[in-house]
Amino acid sequence: MRRHDLIVLGAGTGNALIDDRFAGLDIALVSAGPFGGTCLNAGCIPSKMLAATADVADSVRESGRHDVDAELRGVRWRDIRRRVFDRLDAAAEEGEKGRRESEHITVHRGTARFTGPRRLTVETEDGPVEIEAERIVIAAGGRPVVPPVVADSGLPYETSDTVMRLEKVPRRLVVLGGGYIAAELSHVFHSLGSRVTVIEQEDRLLAQQDELVSRTFTDLVRDPWDLRLGRELTEVSGSPGDLRLTLDDGTELTADTLLVAVGRRPNSDRLGVAAAGVETGEDGRITVDEHLRTTADGVWALGDISTQVPLKHVANREAEIVAHNLLHPDDRRTMNYDAVPSAVFTRPQIAQVGLTEQEAREQGLDYAVAVHRYADVAYGWALEETEGFCKVLADRRTGRLLGAHILGPQAATLVQPLVIALANGMTVRELAEQPLWIHPALTEVVENALKDLDLEADGT
Repeated sequence: MRRHDLIVLGAGTGNALIDDRFAGLDIALVSAGPFGGTCLNAGCIPSKMLAATADVADSVRESGRHDVDAELRGVRWRDIRRRVFDRLDAAAEEGEKGRRESEHITVHRGTARFTGPRRLTVETEDGPVEIEAERIVIAAGGRPVVPPVVADSGLPYETSDTVMRLEKVPRRLVVLGGGYIAAELSHVFHSLGSRVTVIEQEDRLLAQQDELVSRTFTDLVRDPWDLRLGRELTEVSGSPGDLRLTLDDGTELTADTLLVAVGRRPNSDRLGVAAAGVETGEDGRITVDEHLRTTADGVWALGDISTQVPLKHVANREAEIVAHNLLHPDDRRTMNYDAVPSAVFTRPQIAQVGLTEQEAREQGLDYAVAVHRYADVAYGWALEETEGFCKVLADRRTGRLLGAHILGPQAATLVQPLVIALANGMTVRELAEQPLWIHPALTEVVENALKDLDLEADGT
């Protein structure tokens, strides 16, 4: 039994937690997958590199609205894939190499399982390794959910972990799911040449977004994508490369590739956490307190395996909190989830922070709402943008921002001033009137949305 000062399970955000402040500790770093985790290898970064490429292809197709005659002559998928993954695979390998060369870090590549309090067995290629430590950080991430109708069919399918490394762009791609992963990958493959069909149980795509955003996005993709909304997949049959997908209304679809994107689940069930005294919720997320400590003494958790908001930027902040609390046990910091932004890199882009209008309504809040269109600001004219908008909600009495939602070009960037305002308790008038907003930048759509809010006197 090898004893360490600290064990970190997961080489994604868990690996990022270990900085120079930990140089005096004997650390074991355990990972079943490549270094960099989901974000680097199968998530945030490759999907956005592909989305940016898809946007270029769409820009060529849409150049006519700017009176530019351009023609898309082709998409070199294998070159695109090589450009993306040669870079990312090298980064993952370099990350592992650097840790293996460290004098105070021992790397174990394999699957870990708790055998007792702060004690684990790691199944490696060279056989099982038993390790223990006074402190452990669980950052072992999550994985795609595959419903039984697909898993039990015996036929091939893809998930977000695999689909971006396909040998060729599918000719007929069916996407099961209507959330942000499904939307982003549908955008990528449609723009690069696939005929895309989306099957979604809800009557709108991106149903967790603000209702105006969800409705608008769904309407915008009805023509380019074949939407089967309010439907369930009941059977998968056929043969590899020639799949037959039966829906609950009896409709039968054909596809050469099925992409399953119905959600993700935490990997806690693979770690035997109960043996360590680590409790989980019904959804499998490891239970943590405000300091990100688990129910087991000396064990912390962060990222997709425990967080209430499974986003990389949230995991990064959680890693900062855990690192500080490990190093300063008498001066612990807490994690705050009050103003978490998110973005969907489709075309159009989508970004949001805070409450949706349906959430504000369900909570019985007295709120004001305003929507300002890209088409009503000068740079919106420059973009010939007719669909985009910024929607803001504020407490009618105090003027405090409650939520913000942007659909359109550069949404993921435009939302940031609103994130700052929400995180710092600024009123919408303070944000609109204290700083100068560049004219004719696209940020004017945010400024004008704030000014459009109808507030009571003390909220102005």
